Amino acid sequence: MKQSVGAKTLATPTPVWLVGTYDGEGKPNIMTIAWGGICCSTPPCVTVSLRRATYSYAAIEARKAFTISIPSEAQAAQADYVGTVSGRDTDKFAACNWTPVRSELVDAPYVAEVPLVIECKLLHSFEIGLHTQFVGEIIDVKADPAVIGEKGYPDITKVKPLIWDTAHRGYYGIGEFFGKAWEIGKSISQE
Repeated sequence: MKQSVGAKTLATPTPVWLVGTYDGEGKPNIMTIAWGGICCSTPPCVTVSLRRATYSYAAIEARKAFTISIPSEAQAAQADYVGTVSGRDTDKFAACNWTPVRSELVDAPYVAEVPLVIECKLLHSFEIGLHTQFVGEIIDVKADPAVIGEKGYPDITKVKPLIWDTAHRGYYGIGEFFGKAWEIGKSISQE
């Protein structure tokens, strides 16, 4: 029998994403989030959930856009730092020695040094409780050439994205490969 641990945010793992925005004066800012994921394939969309108190919240509402910079394992310290200070008081790009890049497609910046970037225009927002869920339509995905793999898509083993353990507040890398989707399950016989 399973043991109850209560109604908690223990869906694990979650992504470690850097949400990029411009404030009212056009200053680039990034914040670390773990409440996010893919939510639709047509149109291609992702969600990010932010508290109203965050500096990025108003920026997303005002600019109707955001980016997601996906840091690699080697960038764990910077990703953690970006989630511990506010863009109201700190230039997070400068503190991390990162370069803000102005998207040509949406009104938001991304981090030049990360291996994978998703550019989004705001499609919907939903007040849920403490967080508001922002749905962003993916306008483009940009990847460093070094992380491109088969079929011209980013290779997860080259991107080496961070994942977040909500229960223990820890960062991890991806694990080992177990099999191809829609193939590994064929080993289960149907009688």
